[in-house]
Amino acid sequence: MNSANDIRYPSIDGLRAFEAAARLGSFERAADELNVTAGAIGKRIATLEELLGASLFTRGAKPLGLTATGKEYLVQVDAALKMFAAVPLHRRAAQQTQRLRLTAPPTFARQILVPQLESFTAAHPDVELEVLLSIPYLNATGNRSGSDCDLEVRHGGAELGGTLLMHDVVLPMIAPGLLARLPALREPADLAHAPLLRTPIEPWAPWFAAAGLAWPEPTQGPKLVDLGMTLEAAVSGQGVALARPSLARHWLESGALRPLFSVHAQPTHQYRLMPHATSGPAAQCARWLVDASRRWADEALALVSASG
Repeated sequence: MNSANDIRYPSIDGLRAFEAAARLGSFERAADELNVTAGAIGKRIATLEELLGASLFTRGAKPLGLTATGKEYLVQVDAALKMFAAVPLHRRAAQQTQRLRLTAPPTFARQILVPQLESFTAAHPDVELEVLLSIPYLNATGNRSGSDCDLEVRHGGAELGGTLLMHDVVLPMIAPGLLARLPALREPADLAHAPLLRTPIEPWAPWFAAAGLAWPEPTQGPKLVDLGMTLEAAVSGQGVALARPSLARHWLESGALRPLFSVHAQPTHQYRLMPHATSGPAAQCARWLVDASRRWADEALALVSASG
């Protein structure tokens, strides 16, 4: 009985060279298909013939012809190559796909990132982007959820470092239905007669200061520890939200929210892209994310200006 040590295996490159030359009828065409020289094709086939101890081609014939052994061997080689090609991990597309993990706060991901993902996919079809959600309020206390990711968007102050994704502003926004039920809101001080929605992620203090109001933070009503929930509460008419046009863009476009007054302020925290790899798919995605975020914020702010 022959052992496995008695079997001499041909190289995959030799088998591919033989199959291509047999199918295309010349070493030159096989070389073009496999991106090698005709000399390399010839050497690979010669090595294969030496291993088999038999000629596979009738030399000198135009087009290249197969010997009886070559015809028999081609059937077996063709079946073997098709079997290898059917293995998912052998497929070139699968090998070329690069996986990238990005962590972002929920409202940023839903309102800014996801609506623009199609443009990233179209520009980088070889990158599989996996988007994970973080919890910004917990991150602000020191917990990091994106340490195992390639890219991380965080919400915080300048002490975080990284790259500022966009220059956000905040201003009061209200649902038309609530606006119709309240006394006239002609100037910022009139907000004393309106319910103000609260969230520790977006304190009112910066806007109060910009509007010339020496008011403390609101103390009435639920405290919503998420910017998205705060916007949803505003849309449902529960109160006035201190909101960012970039995050409220969908509702501004639909008319579900309206900006109040022309006064706006810089928020306490901004969205920042944390340090990442400076080359490869992470760097490509980072450049796209910065450009897409800034363009999105500029277009959202233009909606506010137009409605004023």
